[in-house]
Amino acid sequence: MRSLKSSFFLAMAVGVAAVILWNVVDRVSAPSEVVPRQLADGIWVSEQVTPEQLPAFKARDIKAVIDLRPDGEVPDQPSSNVMADAAAKAGLQFAYIPVAHSDAPPAAAVDALVQSLAKLDKPVLLYCRSGRRAVRTWALAEASRAGGLDTAAIEEAAKAAGQTTDGLHDMITARVAARAKAP
Repeated sequence: MRSLKSSFFLAMAVGVAAVILWNVVDRVSAPSEVVPRQLADGIWVSEQVTPEQLPAFKARDIKAVIDLRPDGEVPDQPSSNVMADAAAKAGLQFAYIPVAHSDAPPAAAVDALVQSLAKLDKPVLLYCRSGRRAVRTWALAEASRAGGLDTAAIEEAAKAAGQTTDGLHDMITARVAARAKAP
C-alpha cells in the first residue's frame, strides 16, 4: 500500500513539473505580441514592450516610443537605457517619463508628456506595465494641450483603448477649462 501511495505522489509531482515546464518553455519560445490601441490621431498605447519588439513597431510606421514605466519596478523589466538603445537601433525616437503608481499622474510627468508629444514625430507609442498609467498621463496631457480633445472625448478615447480615467474627471475638466482661458 505504501509503494502505491508513493508512486501516486511521484506521478503527481512529475505531472505538475511537466505542466510548469511546458508553460515556461511556451512563454520563452513564443513571446506574446503587443497590440497597441489608438488613443488619438498619431497616439497609440500598449502594455510593456521589449527591445526585441521595437523593430515590429517601426514596421507598423511608429516613429517614436515613450516609456512611462519607472526603472526597476520588477526584476525582469528592461531598463529605460536598454529600451533607448533598442529604439535607436530600430530607428525610433525615444523618451523616458517615469510615472509611479498613484491615483493621478504627477503634474511634472504630465507636463513632460505634453512637451515630448509636441516635439516627437508621430505616430508615437506610449507604454507602461499595463497601459493604464500611460493612458491616464495622456488624458491629463491631452486636456492641457491647446486645441486638445474635450473631456468627454478624452474619456471615450481612454475607454476605447481598454483603460479608464476613473477619478480623473475633475482634473481633466479643470485642465480643459484652463486651456480655454489661456491667451
